[in-house]
Amino acid sequence: MSDSSPLPDGPYGFIGLGNIGAPMAQRLLGWAPGLVVCDLDDSRVEPLRSAGAGVATTARELGERCGAVSVMVLNDEQVRAVVAELLETIRPDSVIGVHSTIDVATAVELDLTARAKGVRLIDAPVSGGFIGAAEGRLAVLAGGDTEAIDAVRPAWSNFADLVVRFGPAGCGTTAKLARNLLHFVAFTAASEAQQLAEAAGLDLGALSRVVRHSDAVTGGPGAIMLRASTEDLRPGDDWYETMQHVRTLGEKDLDLALARAAEFGLDLPLAELARVRLAGGLGVPHAT
Repeated sequence: MSDSSPLPDGPYGFIGLGNIGAPMAQRLLGWAPGLVVCDLDDSRVEPLRSAGAGVATTARELGERCGAVSVMVLNDEQVRAVVAELLETIRPDSVIGVHSTIDVATAVELDLTARAKGVRLIDAPVSGGFIGAAEGRLAVLAGGDTEAIDAVRPAWSNFADLVVRFGPAGCGTTAKLARNLLHFVAFTAASEAQQLAEAAGLDLGALSRVVRHSDAVTGGPGAIMLRASTEDLRPGDDWYETMQHVRTLGEKDLDLALARAAEFGLDLPLAELARVRLAGGLGVPHAT
């Protein structure tokens, strides 16, 4: 098998029509070779069938008909079952993109299993949620052969406006886990911010509007992800002065927030940890 091979002829297949999978598949309805969908819940299939998509009742049937397939099911167990069925019938040089967020070991294992059958598998979790899927603005974090990713990129451009290859199989999933680590730690930090605002009698809805507005302008936490390495910066490095400035402002504001929290008897452990680790995290630790 050559990884530079084009996709076999046939429509694009999509398995898993949940909250994100359904709008992803909707955006493939205009794909010229056609679209075939599959889901255990017929109520999820019907809107796409009515809009002109073909329907397969099993992953095995879908694999027979399609040269490329997206899998967006719930968990590792379901992904394993779907991929096993697909590999019974899908043709060599076909591409399977697994968009579910699964264990890295599962992604690597399935890649090896697919290769043994002459099939190219990409672990390709997505970021952007329902809104991103509906608007065609998802990011795909891909792990797999460059040529395989390029082969499905035109189809994926219907639901994603950013496709980034991070390396071989497993790297896409690792990148998604890193991205979501930031996501959910930030959610937890947001809860501490709301506790402080609520204790002071502030309007939480108004605070939410300010956060959304300013993050849309500054880029939020991603705005400081500027370095090519997490090693400490040195004077003269491109981002040294910028990160020093961020450190000075951040430590001042964290000190003020923690002092205000103490007035209300609030315990804000993430804020306290941020005060300790901010400088090192920015690559500009204080001299010891």
